[in-house]
Amino acid sequence: MSHHGVGAGQRPAGARGPLGSAAAAARARATTPEPRPKHGPSRRHQRNAVALLAAGALAVPLLAGCGSDDEGSKPLAGQDIVPVARDAVAEGGTLKMAVDAVPETLNTFQADADAGTTRVAQAVLPSMFTIDRTGRPVRNPDYLESAKVIETEPRQVVLYKLNQQAVWSDGREIGAADFAAQWRALSGRDSAYWTARNAGYDRIAQIERGANDLEVRVTFERPYADWKSLFSPLYPMDVMGTPDTFNDGARRKLTVTAGPFRVDKVDTATKDVVLTRNPRWWGRPAKLDEIDLHAVDREKRASALAAGTVDVADIDEAEAERINVAGREKGTELPLQGAGKTSAKKLRSWALTLGMDEEKLPEGPKKLRRSIAKWLEQQHELRDFDVRKSLEPAYTQLALNGSQGPLADERVRRAVARALDRQALARLVLAPLGLPAVPVGSHVALSGQAAYTDGSGAIGGLDTHEAEALLADAGWVAGGPVKDPGRAAGAEDEKKSDKKKDDGEQGDESDGGHDGQFIVGEDDKNSKDSYDKDTRDHQKDHAHGAPGAYAPKGTAAPRGAGAPAGPLAKDGKALSLRFVLPSGPGSETLQSVAGQISKMLDRVGIATEIKKVPDDSYFKDHIAAGQYDLALYSWPSSAFPATDARPIYAKPAVAADGSLNIEQNYTRIGTDQVDQLFDQALGTLDEDEADGLLRKADSRIWASAGSLPLYQRPQIVGARKGLVNVGAFGFQTPVYQDMGFLKKGAKTSPSPSR
Repeated sequence: MSHHGVGAGQRPAGARGPLGSAAAAARARATTPEPRPKHGPSRRHQRNAVALLAAGALAVPLLAGCGSDDEGSKPLAGQDIVPVARDAVAEGGTLKMAVDAVPETLNTFQADADAGTTRVAQAVLPSMFTIDRTGRPVRNPDYLESAKVIETEPRQVVLYKLNQQAVWSDGREIGAADFAAQWRALSGRDSAYWTARNAGYDRIAQIERGANDLEVRVTFERPYADWKSLFSPLYPMDVMGTPDTFNDGARRKLTVTAGPFRVDKVDTATKDVVLTRNPRWWGRPAKLDEIDLHAVDREKRASALAAGTVDVADIDEAEAERINVAGREKGTELPLQGAGKTSAKKLRSWALTLGMDEEKLPEGPKKLRRSIAKWLEQQHELRDFDVRKSLEPAYTQLALNGSQGPLADERVRRAVARALDRQALARLVLAPLGLPAVPVGSHVALSGQAAYTDGSGAIGGLDTHEAEALLADAGWVAGGPVKDPGRAAGAEDEKKSDKKKDDGEQGDESDGGHDGQFIVGEDDKNSKDSYDKDTRDHQKDHAHGAPGAYAPKGTAAPRGAGAPAGPLAKDGKALSLRFVLPSGPGSETLQSVAGQISKMLDRVGIATEIKKVPDDSYFKDHIAAGQYDLALYSWPSSAFPATDARPIYAKPAVAADGSLNIEQNYTRIGTDQVDQLFDQALGTLDEDEADGLLRKADSRIWASAGSLPLYQRPQIVGARKGLVNVGAFGFQTPVYQDMGFLKKGAKTSPSPSR
């Protein structure tokens, strides 16, 4: 269940985990981690946006993208929340929601905020703007009567007119003092505040009271297109007023709130955050008495639903299938009774027929009987749940590390892009779920959002011949001499990895070969590519783009059509790329996608060495540290891409201390042109002009081939039947006061999932 605005400072996710859309996740600046003072997060400051005048070297055709302006007119998948009118929702009750962990902080502007932090903030704090079902910001009438730009010269001025009923839970009116306190805390001018982000707040020059106490006048030093992203959430001056209260005052408690719910308690022992109705709430009253956010491990979600520990939870495909199967079964008889003994082999076979995880089955008939009995009991309870699904406002990408090795050559990166069948990869993940299997065509927006247009034409679609020509032009040839067969061109960090193991770092315990490694093209020589025919058919329709942009136009493929690629080499080194993946629970989808990508690359002569690593080291030791060639992870889509996408694609710059500031650009590929386009989009107040600039930036990002969007992530939620206005929200910010249980006798509309 996606709940937008992932916590500040949050890193991108792998193939799993709620990511939420928007704004807050990408708004944090990512740099090399600094030491943290006390228990607080590191201080990070957005660099000032500077219009860069120098033109980059990138020059390829079709940079305007390929797609009509109306492509993003609607989301690919609708919401699945069992929507009903408020009068069909019963009064009272407690809703138990699964979260990954009890939040370390309730302050969304700190670096260790997470999705749980965001859920609490959405339910208990003001947001001037929320996100609608198309991924666009909309005014929140519970707090705002209006908000608009009233002056542009000499400086931009926004006037907020507040709802006259809006008050904090201590009775004080929400007003200019709260806005000003949040601006000062997040402006980046006082280093005593341990902030994770200050994008937008660093552009404010002044905040003052308007004509009366209900008006707030915000003056900007420089034009800021994404002004609607600010003050959502808005914290009281009690939290933002001093560095001490900001850093420590809202980590485990929020005494003063202003939403339909308030924070009753944070109980780390029971792993609960308890929210109860706010008696001072002036808007539509909450239908529920209480919402409990309960921490449940991802691999235990189905068990928690069956046990009644939670009523609603984000789940994976396997758990969704369990719920669907439970709903279809009327009863299951097993060979568990009778005088005779049932062999362990028969029990094991039956367990597998039921869909139980073979790797988790115990040995011996007694333990197997107990395990099967528990499974069947859970299946009986899961009949009371259904699966709600949509597309999450986030996309999974293939990241190519352009800082070293073969991928430092843009021609090799482009060859990787032309070798991929992105349609097949989207189909692999989404088709089994009955969701639209459409590849993502933009780095800055998703279908349904204003800035969305498919810009992938800037690099071209699947064309293995063009990929081979690009590799040949880059000097990678088949049958070349390899001085050290054990030393591939993309494995510069092997010595570092070996040293870590010598120092005690544990290797991966997955079944991906020795030490988690599996080399496609060597260990998989006898495997048959199941997608060969689809690839040939797809190429006929998708061999567009910029052929000859790097290889001379008309260059023949290095090998005959249909011939196996064979190993490529250059300067005595074989072409092999390190493909780093997480190995923990829930990573099966990523691993399946990676397997197909590796086979696609093998067809053009690019070998891949798949390395599965523990989840806790995947990001910090590999992605952030640049110790990978290829990786899969996800970014949230934002309603404010000029602000939130810029640090993801910013050109790395050398900081004053000599370190390399990559912000959130973990591919380490950027251009002055892209930076300039983002800065221009951020500085215009014409929304259509901003969208056009963002589309141009997206085309250039595609052309540089550092990040290849693959598919929009599936959003799968298990929910108790009878729960309404809850489930897979898609883009939209949840409306917590409308959630609840269906009244007796009330009817619901059919779910789009069923």
